[in-house]
Amino acid sequence: MTFEQLNLFRDIVQTRSVSRAAAQNGVSQSAASQTLQELEKVLEVQLVDRSTRPLAVTPAGRLFYEMCRDVLRRKAQFEADLQSVKGQADGLVRIASIYSVGIYEMSALEEEFRRRCPQASISVDYLRPEKVYEAVQSDRADLGIVSYPEATREIAFIPWRQEEMVLGVTPSHPLSRKSSVAAQDLQGEDFIGFDEELPIRRHVDRFLREQGVQVHITLHFDNIQSLKEAIALGYGVSILPKRMMLADIAQGRLVAVPLQAELYRPLGIIHRRRRKFHPAAARFLELLRESAQVASEYSVTGTAGKSQVWSAG
Repeated sequence: MTFEQLNLFRDIVQTRSVSRAAAQNGVSQSAASQTLQELEKVLEVQLVDRSTRPLAVTPAGRLFYEMCRDVLRRKAQFEADLQSVKGQADGLVRIASIYSVGIYEMSALEEEFRRRCPQASISVDYLRPEKVYEAVQSDRADLGIVSYPEATREIAFIPWRQEEMVLGVTPSHPLSRKSSVAAQDLQGEDFIGFDEELPIRRHVDRFLREQGVQVHITLHFDNIQSLKEAIALGYGVSILPKRMMLADIAQGRLVAVPLQAELYRPLGIIHRRRRKFHPAAARFLELLRESAQVASEYSVTGTAGKSQVWSAG
């Protein structure tokens, strides 16, 4: 058996799908099905029940899955320990991030990381929140960046930063002329929300509910960029992180009006529990923590020194 086969079977069990596991491993569905058949032939047992959708794992398959997961984790631990013994910050750092952290911000972080660790490389996948957790749990990512982070039996998180939430409006909207808005100012307003399954939607809904305010949801999206475009086109107002609006504010497309009842979006860095990072991943984690500090200073002063521009976003 090869590590590639073990990795593929682990992903088949975790996704409960041969096709999705194949896509994650960069192979065709037919190749993944053939690998599964080969494993069953070698072990002389049925590993999955193909008659159900999604796939069901047999008792023997569950035992084999636990072995695959343990072997792959020990392999990852060995590679991290080996890099520590070598004392080299090289290798690949794999990051999974929600879309709203921003390609611009991650590009600046990548550039600074390459300056500090020229022997290392980095890859960033932008995913929906639940997919970030899956990538970290299945060891397809060393670190994940999510909003409203939650710990699980498999996942731990490190608080990263708090982002101020504001009311986003067009410059022509009456509320744009206010120095701040009370929640009651939003009563009955056309409102653009996030998709209901996203944590930020539940957070904003709870905030409005606690303030005794009802709004008229006109549209909803699963990403901040589409939401900002809808605001600019006049479909309504919304509550979103100010940091995600800075470019639009500078261009005069949108106005950020502070909320009198303060609201913040927490961001966190997630990782698999008991995971020991290889030196390159540890250096990138250190860089993320530094960037959060600079971002905090930038939000207070509104300026950043030249050496800090890379992390001011």
